[in-house]
Amino acid sequence: MKQIVLNVPDNKYQFFLELVKSLPFVKIKEEHTLSKNEQEFIEGTKKSIKQVDQHLKGEVVLKTADQLIDEL
Repeated sequence: MKQIVLNVPDNKYQFFLELVKSLPFVKIKEEHTLSKNEQEFIEGTKKSIKQVDQHLKGEVVLKTADQLIDEL
């Protein structure tokens, strides 16, 4: 069995979903909605990756582990 990943505009999603559901040979995997904690984790990770990228480009200076420990 093959899989296809599609990006559908929000305003056409319901229409497209009904259309695909009408096809007997298509199986639809339900969309997983993220919890608040999962969303916060993803956003925090994205922010951290952006900071590391900026550091590697020399745009920002990050604190050392010792500096972080001293703050505690």
